[in-house]
Amino acid sequence: MFAALDVGGTKIAAALVDEDGTVLRRDRVPTPREGADAVLRAAARLLNDLSGTTDHDRRDAADRGRDGVTPYGRDGAADRGRDDAAVRRPGGAAGRGLGRTAVRGLGVGAPGVVDPATGRVVSATDVLPGWAGADVRGTLAALTGLPVTVVNDVRAMAYGEARAGAGAGHHRVLHVSVGTGVGGALTVGGRLEHGAHGTAGELAHLLVPEEGPIPCGCGRRDHLEAVASGPAIAVTGDTPRAGALLGRALAGLLAVLDPDAVVIGGGVAQIGAPFLDAVTTAFRHEALPPLRATPILPARLGTDAPLVGAALLAHNALLAHDALLAHDALLAHDAPPTPAAETATSPGSLR
Repeated sequence: MFAALDVGGTKIAAALVDEDGTVLRRDRVPTPREGADAVLRAAARLLNDLSGTTDHDRRDAADRGRDGVTPYGRDGAADRGRDDAAVRRPGGAAGRGLGRTAVRGLGVGAPGVVDPATGRVVSATDVLPGWAGADVRGTLAALTGLPVTVVNDVRAMAYGEARAGAGAGHHRVLHVSVGTGVGGALTVGGRLEHGAHGTAGELAHLLVPEEGPIPCGCGRRDHLEAVASGPAIAVTGDTPRAGALLGRALAGLLAVLDPDAVVIGGGVAQIGAPFLDAVTTAFRHEALPPLRATPILPARLGTDAPLVGAALLAHNALLAHDALLAHDALLAHDAPPTPAAETATSPGSLR
C-alpha cells in the first residue's frame, strides 16, 4: 500500500491507499500555524498514528532517513545502489515503511507552486504561514524513512479524479478545487500537464476587477481566490455570488483551454446545488456558443481525491524507479568487460 497526505490551510488529511486507488484508512488533524516545520512534523505524526507505528519504528525511520533513504528523483541517483534493495523488498527496511504496515511510498499534495523534481514549495500565499520554500520531500523522507513524491494539492486532486473519479473517460479535463483557496489543474489523457512553470490550469489569480479592490492572499488585488474561496464566502455569506464569479472566470478560461469537461471539487463544492448551480448558470451565460455544452461535473471522490491522486503518483514513482533499476541492471549485464589496461591511467578512460 501507499501513504498519502493532503496538506491544507485548515487541516492535514492522511490515508493509506492500495495500488488500485482504494482508501483503506484515513484520518485528519488541524494544520499547525507555527510554520512549515511544525506542519510537516504534525503530518509525520499523523501518518505514524494511522499506520500503528511504535516509538521504536519512528526512531528506526528517522535513522533510515539520516542514513540516506532518498525520495525518487534525479537527486537520489547517488544513493541508489545502497538503498534500493530495502526500498524494493517488501520485508526490507524501506519496504516496511512506517511500521507494521507494508507502506511502499508516500505521496503528498501540498499547497502552493511545487517543483516536482525537488519536492520544494517554490511559492505560496499566506494561507499557510511560512510555507514558501518548504522542503516537503526532504523533511518527510527523513521523518518517515519512505520515498516521497510531492505535487501541488490541486494536481493531486486532479490526478485522483482523472484516474478514478469524475474525470475518468474524458481526455482533456480542467479540474477546479474550491476550499481555503481556489486552485486548478489540467489533465490530458489521464496525465498531469504541469506547464513550463508548474502552473498549467491555475485560476486562483485570474482577475475579477468588477469586485475590487479586494486584497488576495498573494498580496495583489481583484483575484478570483479573494472572492470565490471558502474564507471569502464566510465573510460575505453569498454562496451563489461566489459560484457565479467562478462560472464567469471559467467561461474565459475554457475559451483558451477548450477541455472536454470541467470537474469541480474541494470543500466549498461539498455545499452542492447553491454553489454548483450558480457556477453552471453563469458559465452557460458567458461562454462562447461552442463551449456552452461542456460538462461541469462535481468531483466523484470528494475529499479523498487528493489522497487517492497522491498515492497513485507515489505508485507511479515506484514503478518508474524499478523500471530504471531494471534498465541499469540490463546495461550492466550486457556491457563488455573493461580490459585491465584501460583503467585509471588510460587517456580515454572515464575514470
